[in-house]
Amino acid sequence: MPFVQRGDIALHYQMVGAGPRLLVITGTGGDLRRRPGILDSPLAQRFSLLAYDQRGLGQSSKPDRAYSMEEYAEDAAFLLGEIGWDSAAVLGISFGGMVAQELALRHPAKVERLALACTSPGGAGGASYPLHELIGLDIETRSRHLMGIADTRLDAAWVAADPARAAAMLDGAIAAMRPIDPDDAAVEIGARRQLEARIGHDTFDRLPQLRMPVGIFGGKYDGIALPATQKRMQRQIPGSTLRFFEGGHQFLLQDPAAAPAIGEFLAGQLSKL
Repeated sequence: MPFVQRGDIALHYQMVGAGPRLLVITGTGGDLRRRPGILDSPLAQRFSLLAYDQRGLGQSSKPDRAYSMEEYAEDAAFLLGEIGWDSAAVLGISFGGMVAQELALRHPAKVERLALACTSPGGAGGASYPLHELIGLDIETRSRHLMGIADTRLDAAWVAADPARAAAMLDGAIAAMRPIDPDDAAVEIGARRQLEARIGHDTFDRLPQLRMPVGIFGGKYDGIALPATQKRMQRQIPGSTLRFFEGGHQFLLQDPAAAPAIGEFLAGQLSKL
């Protein structure tokens, strides 16, 4: 398994595909062993796709200390350098979009094009849903609580109208939240430290500094990274584009048009739509 070592953090990464260089930074609880995942997406058929487990997650190191958004961004910059990429297109998803914002602001020369999916800038632009408030809840309680927030269509009335489908979706959400390796004693520590790092995320006032092409992509029914927040980000970033898809926080899985559209933007074509 390929790793790079940055201080006390061993970062596990994988590369698939062929084509233009694309770094994908995944979201809360991301683990490359969870399939299907970004490594199986249509993007892997179009790009040389580099993805990694962020500190505290997957097969990367999980030290029990505070993590900062700046550290997450520097991890990404370090990984690019270690594999020999001077620059790449970057896709940040959810929490990964927060990291991608920091990366682009701190290392603009490394980011050729920036796609931000279902993410938030913090500050005056709007914080993402406070997932850190769910620390300590069991997986079923967290999954039940988040189901109608991640997709606002799945409210109490919807559950009452189709209880069988709601139960099946809840079972799927619980399964997706369970750790891949339950014997890893540091799983809960790393997950908690990642959630805590979100609290201080705030790039909003710095976003006008971004000069690379930026595309913002959101779900119409996302209650975590709100549509209104996507619109504020778009207004804050000069020349950026914004597109919504049918779905909630998981619109990349819900709307078949999403991944191809993001691929078009990353390949330099979305501005023509």
